[in-house]
Amino acid sequence: MPEDLNWAIGGEAGDGIDSTGKIFAQALSRAGRHVFTSKDFASRIRGGYTAYKVRTSVDRVDSVVDRLDILIALTERTIDENLDELHDGSVIIYDDERTTMQDVNIPEGMIGLPVPLKRLAEEAGGAIMRNVVALGAACAVAGFPIENLDEALEKRFGDKGRAIVENNEEAARLGQEYVAEEYDYDFGYELECTDADYVLLNGDEAIGMGAIAAGCRFYAGYPITPATDVMEYLTGRIDQFGGKVVQAEDELAAINMALGAARAGARAMTATSGPGIDLMTETFGLVATSETPLVICDVMRSGPSTGMPTKQEQGDLDQLLYGGHGEVPRFVVAPTTIAECFWKTVEAFNLAEKYQLPVYLTSDLSLAVTEQTFPPEEFDMDAVEVDRGKVVDESGIESWLDDKGRFQPHYPAEDGISPRAFPGTTDGAHMTTGLEHDSLGRRTEDAEVRVEQVDKRARKVETARREETWDYREFGDPDADTLVLSWGSNEGAMREALAFLDEKGIDVRFVSVPYLYPRPDLTPEVDDAETVIVVECNATGQFADLVEHDTLTRVERVNKYTGVRFKADELASEIEQKLAESPEVQA
Repeated sequence: MPEDLNWAIGGEAGDGIDSTGKIFAQALSRAGRHVFTSKDFASRIRGGYTAYKVRTSVDRVDSVVDRLDILIALTERTIDENLDELHDGSVIIYDDERTTMQDVNIPEGMIGLPVPLKRLAEEAGGAIMRNVVALGAACAVAGFPIENLDEALEKRFGDKGRAIVENNEEAARLGQEYVAEEYDYDFGYELECTDADYVLLNGDEAIGMGAIAAGCRFYAGYPITPATDVMEYLTGRIDQFGGKVVQAEDELAAINMALGAARAGARAMTATSGPGIDLMTETFGLVATSETPLVICDVMRSGPSTGMPTKQEQGDLDQLLYGGHGEVPRFVVAPTTIAECFWKTVEAFNLAEKYQLPVYLTSDLSLAVTEQTFPPEEFDMDAVEVDRGKVVDESGIESWLDDKGRFQPHYPAEDGISPRAFPGTTDGAHMTTGLEHDSLGRRTEDAEVRVEQVDKRARKVETARREETWDYREFGDPDADTLVLSWGSNEGAMREALAFLDEKGIDVRFVSVPYLYPRPDLTPEVDDAETVIVVECNATGQFADLVEHDTLTRVERVNKYTGVRFKADELASEIEQKLAESPEVQA
């Protein structure tokens, strides 16, 4: 029996694939099992192949792998799409009473399990429940107690009334009973249940949760895949803490609304994807020159232009680092795990207010849509610290007034950080413009003042370099000659790839970098290695370029830009191949 189970359901967009996968993932989580999910969906409302995959184990899992043990195939294409991941003994559940599935060719060595999904669903109350029948059949195959589905079904359908919940419970049991009675197979699975208590959430939800914990009280956004779930999570929840979510008419309006709220003193945020970042870039410059703290979340997807909205890519890095006219100081923070999406969101708000700069919080589709289990203590709200920076009130504002008693919101402080007074603060009235301005915020073209203000804004980043810890996460063998570097969502796949490499006697030191600007100095790590490999989901190696620029050392590159995330075993093979080709290894 394998240590983990890999399950998937596939069909056409609009067939309820996503809700079915979530039900199964929740049932596994509530049964004390770890879960890691993956989605493959088309960029349309209906039609086009879509799939939801769940990997589950009693031990933590951080990646998908190239193996499927149980596949619910609602279409024949589902089998073709997953053929490379199916293996001898894989179970394929399908409805052979459907016209399109009657002549399905089950690959040799695999177990085809015809189940009349629609007919059984109709017996339970309606054909719409055929996917739930399939879940019951999968429970029979996996040796997963059917009772564990009940709570997940209650959560999914509870608001529709008790009768609907009971119909779905009956549909699941009919699927389980059909497999148990009709097929005398020992499938080889017996999913262990435990008493562990886990939280199941995706990266967008973790960002939303982190925003609320950090004290965010205003969010403006425009729906865009794959960032929309941030807004959906906050809607209704942030209101409980006195906050507000506004769905703007476009991305330009969204960032300008967020800018206005931040100027008014609220912790504010917007989230979008690459095309939205393009539109927000002009206001991004206004945020920086007006010294307004703002968090801008970019959940990356395949580009350019509309690209592939529902596919994975890390192609926005150069845009986030250098986008905008003129020289714009900023921070770029990139969570590497779903849990880090929570903590780095909190940190992003603190950085924004402490240094009065815009912060790009950089996620990607893989983090956004992946659901993973965590112990509740991984999100310790008591450990959240809020730093609002150099805010002054009536008691401390006097020292920031000029000789005429006027407040100086752009005072050229030695550390680059001026005082900040919220509207309504006595003696704190001031103005700010997108034009170059003096310490009072009045527009100017005076050469000395221009230099003074540009240098002042730049000093913020230098101050942050000294005051903050721009670290990284390290895994594997610290003394290995091979160093692998990555950023963003690749961490989980690479962590599990270390085990595959270790089995082949390949020692690797793995460094995962969550800070892209400012970023840690990786020169000592690179100098200590014989071979340096940079892993990222883009075509040109944008992070690899940064590493080469910073360390003056040539690196090897493993790039993937198919629109699909890295898998652990795939990544291990890629690294093994790079090492085999490396001149240092051959020498």
